[in-house]
Amino acid sequence: MRKGILSLTAVSAAAVLTLAACGDGEEGGGENEQGKIGVILPDTKSSVRYESFDRPYLEQAFKAAGVKYDIQNAEGSTQRFQTIADQMLTSGVTVLVVDGIDSNSAAAVQRKAQQQGVKTIDYDRLTLGGVSDYYVSFDNVKVGEELGKGLQKCLGDKNANIAYLNGAPTDNNATLFAQGAHSVLDKVTKYKKVAEQAVPEWDNQRAATIFEQMWTQQNGKIDGVLAANDGVGNSAISILKKNNQGGKVPVTGQDATVQGLQNILDGTQCMTVYKPVKQEADAAAKLALAVLKGQKAETNGTVDDPQGKRKVPSVLLTPIGVDKSNIKQVVDDGFVKKEELCAGPYADKCADAGIQ
Repeated sequence: MRKGILSLTAVSAAAVLTLAACGDGEEGGGENEQGKIGVILPDTKSSVRYESFDRPYLEQAFKAAGVKYDIQNAEGSTQRFQTIADQMLTSGVTVLVVDGIDSNSAAAVQRKAQQQGVKTIDYDRLTLGGVSDYYVSFDNVKVGEELGKGLQKCLGDKNANIAYLNGAPTDNNATLFAQGAHSVLDKVTKYKKVAEQAVPEWDNQRAATIFEQMWTQQNGKIDGVLAANDGVGNSAISILKKNNQGGKVPVTGQDATVQGLQNILDGTQCMTVYKPVKQEADAAAKLALAVLKGQKAETNGTVDDPQGKRKVPSVLLTPIGVDKSNIKQVVDDGFVKKEELCAGPYADKCADAGIQ
């Protein structure tokens, strides 16, 4: 496994951006034109978060700062990702924030931006072999540690066979999640890994197929499932229910989706990892604005890019493990709406969890 976080010592980096003067014909001519921030989000399939949370939070921050910006979604297409980047660079973007679909396509975009003097920021996923100036994300090794600690809490001190359903092999975050989870669970001598497989493209249908094969191969002797996110976890839960084991085998998750939280309320999922997206979006916006204005960009750590053999100045945020005991926080933060989470049969279960 790659070592994800090399240090959490304070790191500061100054980024100076040459600002272009306003054209004579523009209103307010004579003042400095700040430039423009471009943001490319990866898809709408792997998680609902990008359009539901990241985009509006980033828009809110950029509007408040009064800067020009352009936010687009690549819809899971690396070709569209590169096309959007080309359009943004042509339109005069001076800071580019990218959440890559895979490292190869994202690195190509970053190199093209670098050639044009445009600073780039990796958002949520680190681009391996890229040339980003900064990286903003939750500490993804810690995300994995929360998954591992959550499953350990649910399994307790008993002999247990564990199956791992990891995220997409092309996603560096998935590698770090697995690294963090193993760092916790591999130390427990009563636990045994009996199956482990990555889920291509985080595809939930493929996750169900993979887990059903695991279940068959192990003759149903799986006591816990380390699933990398709520969608993958729900796929495992569907197979467990099919085999009359729903709620009997602990399953983890990540992203604190409505579905994942309802599974927790049902008792079919033991926990999820909550990453307050507003913190991440606000941190990325703050960093992008500093770079745009030629101000000092504050970071709090570095992340190792083993492929690029470099340390990337980073802003690293802390994830939160969520189970029934603190599920209320996700609603209180406005991350999910009570009306959605507590609809129909979940009204009483929400009340029992302290959600009023």
